[in-house]
Amino acid sequence: MEKFRTFIAPYNRVIFLLCMHFTLMPFISPAIALFMGLAYALLLGNPMPKMAKKTSKYLLQVAVVCLGFGMNLHESLASGKEGMLFTIVSVLAVMIVGYLVGKLLKVDSKTSYLISSGTAICGGSAIAAVAPVVKANDNQMSVALGTVFILNAIALFIFPPIGHWLGMTQEQFGEWAAIAIHDTSSVVGAGEAYDRMYFPGSEGVALQIATLIKCTRALWIIPLALVTTLIFREKNTKITIPWFIILFVVAMLLNTYVALPENITLGLIWFAKKGLGMTLFLIGSGLSLDVLRSVGVKPLIQGVVIWAVIAIISLAVIMM
Repeated sequence: MEKFRTFIAPYNRVIFLLCMHFTLMPFISPAIALFMGLAYALLLGNPMPKMAKKTSKYLLQVAVVCLGFGMNLHESLASGKEGMLFTIVSVLAVMIVGYLVGKLLKVDSKTSYLISSGTAICGGSAIAAVAPVVKANDNQMSVALGTVFILNAIALFIFPPIGHWLGMTQEQFGEWAAIAIHDTSSVVGAGEAYDRMYFPGSEGVALQIATLIKCTRALWIIPLALVTTLIFREKNTKITIPWFIILFVVAMLLNTYVALPENITLGLIWFAKKGLGMTLFLIGSGLSLDVLRSVGVKPLIQGVVIWAVIAIISLAVIMM
């Protein structure tokens, strides 16, 4: 393998960029794009890690905003009302369970808090917003991000088949994915995959509901950061506001109340879905053996336990 990597090294950047753009092909689903990124990272190594991280961050935000142009405010609120109410309960429950599990496993308090925050709200975005408030160091950040990243990758592959096996409607799956999956990219990817795989030709109901509820959930970053400031008793801390979530709402309002040309909205929705596939490839390419080693057993167990609790409880509530 090392000889092969050495041989490929001069061409690695070109191959990486070609694979990245290959995700734009119509037959590449979000799950396949993520798998491509994971395979590339483990087999050849990401030759452009800084570019991939920065591009995936902003591309995801643009994709989420563009999805708003395909959603009607009244229909989305009517469909996702119950899921948004349950979001409030789930955020508080996850933070409490995360604290208790972290104490039981004796996980470093700051690492435990970051993992709980990422699981409760929106994965890496929540961790990045809370980390400066708790004064987390690089190691604590990498462990929390690695834990959430691994579980997000797994969720994107297993949630759609589980939802289909349980006979979930698009509305039910959209709610479940938004509440039980951590990161926005995996939530949107799972919703899109469920529509594509099991409801081809539909209007993408699972994707719309998953995106709406997830964006509502992501707004909890702000109160979480404020509460975190009180808990850790740090003053003059900077709170990161998820502006792309606000722009998503603006896009939805424009699509609801302004007669936008259909070719423009369809183009924006196409870009959103293809941008998501490229985003997942870039996120997957960030996984490496070093990331896997940095996580450790106890933080990973904590993440799995919290994830299992919220996934099972939310599933039970939605299927009632």
